[in-house]
Amino acid sequence: MFLASVSMAPMAWADVLYQVNITDPEHHLAQVSVSFPMTNERQLQVNLPVWRTGKYTVLPLADGIRNFVAKDEHGQPLTWQRTASGEWQVALEQPSQVTVTYQLYANELGQRVRDISNTHAYLDASGVMMYSPSFRDQPVQVALTVPENWKSYSGMAAGIKPHTFVADNYDVLIDSPIETGISQYRNFSADGKAFELVVWGEGNFDIEQMVKDLQKVTVKSQDIWQGYPFERYLFIVHATSGARGATEHINSTVIQLPRFSFRERKDYLRFISTASHEFIHTWNVKAYRPEGLVPYDFQQENMSDLLWMAEGSTSYFQNQLLLRAGVMSAKEFLEDIAKRIERNQHTPGREQQSVAETSLGEWVATSGDYASNHSINIYSEGYLVSMALDYQLLRDSKLKASYRDVHKLLYRDYAIPKGYNAQTIKTLLQQLTKRDYSDWWSKNVESPVSYDFNEMLEHAGLALSYGKDAKTKAFIGASVSGTSLKFTSVERNGPAWTAGIAAGDELVAINGLKVTADGFEKRIEDFKVGDKVSVTLFKDDTLQTYVVTLAETPAGKLAIKPLDKAARSQKALFEAWLGIDWPFDSDGNFKKAD
Repeated sequence: MFLASVSMAPMAWADVLYQVNITDPEHHLAQVSVSFPMTNERQLQVNLPVWRTGKYTVLPLADGIRNFVAKDEHGQPLTWQRTASGEWQVALEQPSQVTVTYQLYANELGQRVRDISNTHAYLDASGVMMYSPSFRDQPVQVALTVPENWKSYSGMAAGIKPHTFVADNYDVLIDSPIETGISQYRNFSADGKAFELVVWGEGNFDIEQMVKDLQKVTVKSQDIWQGYPFERYLFIVHATSGARGATEHINSTVIQLPRFSFRERKDYLRFISTASHEFIHTWNVKAYRPEGLVPYDFQQENMSDLLWMAEGSTSYFQNQLLLRAGVMSAKEFLEDIAKRIERNQHTPGREQQSVAETSLGEWVATSGDYASNHSINIYSEGYLVSMALDYQLLRDSKLKASYRDVHKLLYRDYAIPKGYNAQTIKTLLQQLTKRDYSDWWSKNVESPVSYDFNEMLEHAGLALSYGKDAKTKAFIGASVSGTSLKFTSVERNGPAWTAGIAAGDELVAINGLKVTADGFEKRIEDFKVGDKVSVTLFKDDTLQTYVVTLAETPAGKLAIKPLDKAARSQKALFEAWLGIDWPFDSDGNFKKAD
């Protein structure tokens, strides 16, 4: 009987206890201890993840760990060895509870894994709290020791004492970051659910406006899904001195923006659109996700060819929620699509990489000149593929089904612990339309694709336009850093590329005249389409001159306009697509409401 009870020890229902002591916030330090229940294993494996959810990149998280110590239930030291970048093996001679302690350095706010300062701490378990695979499914308790005037918040349930939280297991813990410190707090309800907003940092934001708009947007999620995967949801906002970005979690999100980037309309739209994006992730990724990510493997890459659906489709829906909620106007919504289309037209990588391939390559994806010339990304191109699929669904179903229905069914029928794959999606598409989407999938998902956006938009009574009096200007197909005068991007097969100029070359002069730090684009505007200009530069520290024949590009800003005579069927598709009335008057102008 004793042996039987010992053999069951790793499965016993006992909590894993975490204690995080903010010991030296000025220097970004904390002391962390993790107490594991009784185990009879001869080697207890302890891990710190090598990536965090929402960012599909291996990160050096374990570099923030120092002074690792393991002890048994009597406080006696245990021998251990480090067997991987995020793995420690603790040796046990007899069954025992095990406690590990370590110093944590937390100064990585922009990565959204850990940050400790004299006014707050942001703690994402992936960069803070070790786990053992043997106890990953066990309930956890977290206790914080923080400065006296701090308050602590998390999507996790609060414990009995202040600054404590509890979760069903490590997977909930790792997806429920903690924000503790000096902050502003608001709460509100929407559609019977409890919501909280915590803002750390000072800036030009209007917290009351945030609450008002978040309350409007959150309920519009039900235009896509039925039901909520949470009872309480926490928005964490960091008004920072430079860090920007956002990360979704199962019951919360964190959004980071520079502190003075909230007041202007375009800046506020960036914030509220990001909040919408991360909130949508509560369903798309957190409630259901591709089978390559179910369950998460925290110690290695989780491969999937459907990350474009996880991220790009979320981007596709984010502004639709704002539009339906009345937080974004139809004019602003269509302006955003026009920008995305224009960016796509200047991304030569669309001719080389499919969204399926870029999904598989996300773990090693880079940015910059090479990326835009030879790659696409899961966000922007995933958005456009989602839009193309939405249009196809609307047409094939005679407006009875849309891309929203695909995600509604994924939430209903493929929620975690299930996962979905490409065949799942094609099956759902066939169920909704009675058509086989294999060819469509091959051409649009598994192959590089360049869309005829005018042909696509025409179905909704829309067209791309540079204005009635559209003009052109000279185009060199390159951009230059304003400080170093180095070429930062050279568009593949553009004029500069064809002449032999490459990213990293250092610009000196055009037609023998020095170019100033802010004068490159203005200087190109001095020439006409077809002019040949001499570009002098340093390439590998050697002074060289290249002759570039300038091409033609539209001088204005791309916009989406209504067709002169949009048919009733085209307006009907528009309304089924976006869930709003046709927003244009008889003269093709936006109605006053917009």
